[in-house]
Amino acid sequence: MEIRARGTRWSSRTLVAAASAALLGVLLTPTGAQGAQPGPGSAPGGRPVKESQPVYSYDDAIRESVWVDTGIDGDEDGRTDRVAVDVIRPGEPAEQGRRIPVIMDASPYYSCCGRGNESQKKTYDADGRPVGFPLYYDNYFVPRGYAFVAVDLAGTNRSDGCVDVGGRSDIQSAKAVIDWLNGRARGYATRTGTERVRADWTTGATGMIGKSYDGTVANGVAATGVEGLETIVPISAISSWYDYYFQQGAPLYDSGPEWLSDYVESPEARDRCQAVQQRLIDEAPRTGDWTGLWNERDYVRNAHKVRASVFAVHGGQDLNVRAKHLGQWWEALSDAGVEHKIWLSQTGHVDPFDFRRATWVPTLHRWFDHYLLGYENGIEREPMADIERAPDQWSTDRVWPPRTTEPTALRPGTGTAPGVGTLSRTPARPGATETFTDDPRRSEIDWAAAAELPTPDKAAFLTGPLSRDLRLSGAGTVTVTATPSTPTAHLSAVLVDLGPDTIRDYAASGEGITTLTERTCWGPSTTADSSCYRETAARTADVDYTVFSRGWADLGTYASAGHGKPLTPGKPYTLTIDLAANDHVVPAGHRLALIVAGTDQGLIDPPSTTPTLTLDLSRTSARLPLVGGAQAFARATAGPVPPRSAAPESRQHGVAEPRRTPPIPGDSSR
Repeated sequence: MEIRARGTRWSSRTLVAAASAALLGVLLTPTGAQGAQPGPGSAPGGRPVKESQPVYSYDDAIRESVWVDTGIDGDEDGRTDRVAVDVIRPGEPAEQGRRIPVIMDASPYYSCCGRGNESQKKTYDADGRPVGFPLYYDNYFVPRGYAFVAVDLAGTNRSDGCVDVGGRSDIQSAKAVIDWLNGRARGYATRTGTERVRADWTTGATGMIGKSYDGTVANGVAATGVEGLETIVPISAISSWYDYYFQQGAPLYDSGPEWLSDYVESPEARDRCQAVQQRLIDEAPRTGDWTGLWNERDYVRNAHKVRASVFAVHGGQDLNVRAKHLGQWWEALSDAGVEHKIWLSQTGHVDPFDFRRATWVPTLHRWFDHYLLGYENGIEREPMADIERAPDQWSTDRVWPPRTTEPTALRPGTGTAPGVGTLSRTPARPGATETFTDDPRRSEIDWAAAAELPTPDKAAFLTGPLSRDLRLSGAGTVTVTATPSTPTAHLSAVLVDLGPDTIRDYAASGEGITTLTERTCWGPSTTADSSCYRETAARTADVDYTVFSRGWADLGTYASAGHGKPLTPGKPYTLTIDLAANDHVVPAGHRLALIVAGTDQGLIDPPSTTPTLTLDLSRTSARLPLVGGAQAFARATAGPVPPRSAAPESRQHGVAEPRRTPPIPGDSSR
């Protein structure tokens, strides 16, 4: 899968504000989009801009709960479900007759598990009034003239209905709240009462934000095209739930969505939602076949409906919500002409507040000021991508992937030892093969550590040491023609940078960060809601190799990605494996390796058999997103190799074995 940036689709709000500013030479706040009074700020480089200021009282903010009717009866109790919506908003704008925009985080985790690196939960006073809102969004943005709205998804905490793991109920839980904020849905003062509550204090302009499951809901709501959703900030978010539990038929996590539903729903929901739980089992078979359940939970296919701008954040080494989700969502948004921006880190499943806090908060502030308040602060004209090149070292790209990125075919060839071949632009001779036997005890870390050695569990193909840096940006594919010895077989393909480096230790606890004891504060606090959070630092590892992209598939999906078939032993099959998106520079002096193997231990479930597979190298290739294309590869594989610097004495061979990530698209702390 190649991903490219296309043109942007500008919203009417942005076009009008930009035209006005250009004609009049002044900052205009669109009518109805009044937040805190703008004050001076600065953009990167010190350019002065206008930004919302913390002029409103956080202590005296209005804290209230509303139950919004979703219009569906997910638990089939004869009445439509209501979701609990906890609101905190400054009191002064309403007193002045001014309306404000909304920042919203819709989550299933507010009572079961908590949010953020410190697993915060909602808290309430004796009358049931919300007093503690997880994360810093309320502390930081409410004084600046925003409302913060925390939505309990259906079936969780204080909401009616059932959790359906990314399906209609989940998405409608949040969409209905946006409809209520825009006067199109009904809100009530209690869960079962008839007293109506109207959101007459808001402009209706809403920005959704959240990590993992929360960001996934933001993707899904944006894909409905709901009016009033102006922007989303999905962090480590799923774009298609099938790809969370499977990849091309290969099963992950040894469980399906029913486990996650049971994990997050309220105790009351477990009794009333038995039918929903059973559907999650019956319609999500562990065969890996695509069903209607997955179709409903595939947001990529509806990316053309997205009206909101998108600020996507993802860890290139996220082994929970893998970067494949980012890649396919990004490509679909690009094709649809959606305004979008990206931060791509070296971490695993980690929030930017915990890996780049001092830059993240003001960047997010400017993003919301622009898209929710209409301030012309120039953020939409800044580089599209921030990429972490080394721990805490970042570069930017005006467009991502860069315009010079071209999908380039690289070919494996035989070498001087069995299972250790070459990787070049030259096709292998007809009849050339490599053979390996699936060993479910071995992982990508084992394969990379033995890339130069003939081992029976993998086939590795290496370039020589590079004479120049070689950058891969985006998502690639690997097409294999393999002959299995059994009726079932799994395949893995990984890209490896062979050479010494210091990276974030994404496989360790924290997934690339260490939580410190010191705290920094991001807004005012109350006794029930602190704005102060523990600082973090990069947790690093000195390594001799880095696996930077990976993909898996069941060979039985050779004919159809949505349906597997039994294989005929001794018959060759051709299959293309999608690799996760990333952006990685293989430095001069290092080598690029493609490894093809069977079960990636700890990351995909083992098959019922352990086949031997024979690769037809003349019909096997990798199509990789090289910046500069084939010419860049030719330059990097020709010429003298620079001297290799000495490795640190404390260098280890690689990161630890990836942890068996639980099937919870939540925080790195769990």
